[in-house]
Amino acid sequence: MAQKYYFVSDLHMGGDGQLQHCDYAAEFIEFLKELEKEGPDTEFLIVGDTFGFWELTLVRGVERLAHIIQAHQAIFDQLRATGARIKVTMMVGNHDYDLACDPAFVEKLRAYNIHLDPSLVLIRTVGDKRIWIEHGQQRDQFNSFPEYGNAYALPVGYFITETFVSGASRYADFGRGNWLKDIRSVGTMQIPDWMLSNYFYREMSMALRWVLLPFLLLAGVTAIAIFGEILRVAGIFDYNIIFHNPLMSRLGIIDNVLQVVITINSLFLILFGIPALVVERDLMRTLHRFRLQTSHGVTPNLDSEAPYLKGAQEVFQADDKVAVFIFGHTHSAFLRRLGPAGQVVINTGTWLKLLSRVPVRFGLLPAVYYPSYRLNYFRIEKANDQIVIDYVEMPKTPERELTWLQRLVILWNVPKSPEAIPARTIIDL
Repeated sequence: MAQKYYFVSDLHMGGDGQLQHCDYAAEFIEFLKELEKEGPDTEFLIVGDTFGFWELTLVRGVERLAHIIQAHQAIFDQLRATGARIKVTMMVGNHDYDLACDPAFVEKLRAYNIHLDPSLVLIRTVGDKRIWIEHGQQRDQFNSFPEYGNAYALPVGYFITETFVSGASRYADFGRGNWLKDIRSVGTMQIPDWMLSNYFYREMSMALRWVLLPFLLLAGVTAIAIFGEILRVAGIFDYNIIFHNPLMSRLGIIDNVLQVVITINSLFLILFGIPALVVERDLMRTLHRFRLQTSHGVTPNLDSEAPYLKGAQEVFQADDKVAVFIFGHTHSAFLRRLGPAGQVVINTGTWLKLLSRVPVRFGLLPAVYYPSYRLNYFRIEKANDQIVIDYVEMPKTPERELTWLQRLVILWNVPKSPEAIPARTIIDL
């Protein structure tokens, strides 16, 4: 039995079109080479969503795996070499659910020294304590399987992914900047906003963008101008705080141009902006009723950690021998202390590119989606009557993907840093 465990998840290898490309191939191979140096008391576990079967529609069944292996032969050759030295265990996620439905996958993966275990939950021991391991899709109502193991009992997330994600990948080459290939790095509920952002900054005609830019940038000033006009009409001020004030009058022709832009903006906001705001607020209330949106705009079942923390708490209460609860699925790596005995909850994150939504500081310009990576693994072992959890990140910098306009509009507004994870966490046995 292993005494040391390594954990990663959500590699999402494979897919149609541009999704077949693997950004982290070199880093993952190097990681596997390091694991190859470990002894036979080590086990490497991939906690689900190793493959992007849902995004691969060109082939079906076991052929999906053969297709991915052919495209990423170097990775599988190294998996075979690493698996000859240590045990490599693969769990099933929602995106590679086929693995749980067809026994033929077991033999196919065994040829590469990969042990496929389709169980929803795996248990591993460290000393006299246990590690609870699951992918986590069953705690997400959009991706949970009503009859696990039935190839035809598919969740709504499957149809969304097959329709939008795989479809987008086939058209990625037609875009400016190949941005569509990153669609699976975006939360499902953020896809419309992300597509609007990329349309404006990449696909929109340059002439049209430059015409719209001053109107969108001055949206905030326009709101002040409308408020100022209300105050003037009410007799509170003698002049509009934006129009015809002493300071603006000194600007000459610039004042005249600004007046034209702000006047047009004012009409647009009054005629279209206010009705759109009313519709948006009603839409948010509707989504909230359907449990798709919280009052803070967070999707509880796609992005929230709440169902997983609740599940971990229930596991800890049911079995006091469980010291660590590990899951993936949401792509957001973290480590939390939870429970009276200092139990730990771990989200293994993802090796995919991450896109963070960064609001624009001025006007009504679309938000910018900032790229980053968080290639990581967790290692758990017993040492000196303690459970030692080590967290390691491998540095990877995205290519220069943002346009100059995107960089300009988010100047000094960098995305929030991901939740810090301590390099070492100790649990006393």
